[in-house]
Amino acid sequence: MKRFLAILLAAIMVIVLVSCGTAKQGDTTTTDKGNTTTTNSTGDKDTTKTTETTANPTGAKLTGSLNIIDLEDRDPSVLRGVRIAGNSVGQATGINGKESSLTDVRCIFELDEWIEFYPDTDATYGLRVWILKHRDDQSYYNTCKFSDLMPNFANYCDLHYPEDAENPDDWYWGNFYLHHEDCETGYYDFVFTYEGKAIAVLTTRFYKVGEISGKSDAELEALMHE
Repeated sequence: MKRFLAILLAAIMVIVLVSCGTAKQGDTTTTDKGNTTTTNSTGDKDTTKTTETTANPTGAKLTGSLNIIDLEDRDPSVLRGVRIAGNSVGQATGINGKESSLTDVRCIFELDEWIEFYPDTDATYGLRVWILKHRDDQSYYNTCKFSDLMPNFANYCDLHYPEDAENPDDWYWGNFYLHHEDCETGYYDFVFTYEGKAIAVLTTRFYKVGEISGKSDAELEALMHE
């Protein structure tokens, strides 16, 4: 009888020890996994945010001038100049009221700001502006086949004469905005195309919402010629 009790007691002790070891191992795994997941998630977010706000392409430089693409079959009357305005940055008597030009065009904006185009052109249809992350190699656009599947595509805006507007000569030809949840701050190219072929490029910069809307037109002009 005593021998039987001794064997039973020994068996119970083995079962208890095995159970404790398994529970301890399970707790350690959960803790390690939780710590690793939290660390990686936070690290990834911080790294991404830093990259988005500080990244500056090597060749990005604001001038306010359109880079006219020299094509043998390009008709200069397709785009003699353009005025670009916005609804949250600058005044109508300042950077939003510039004369149509190829060399003095507004080129700084905020995310979520509606941006309007007023081109000086003989064309009534066929013009489009592609908004793409800035490329150091601007010659890429000379032979580029434009598509909404192309890398770094952010948006596009069709430009056509607003014949249905009450005062069509004073009305914008097209407008768009970049949403702050979909696009990051930084440098972008406005690529003007006619019938699918690039004719001019304007290097621009987008700031976060509210970052430059409180600045004077003089301060904005300084930013446009950094």
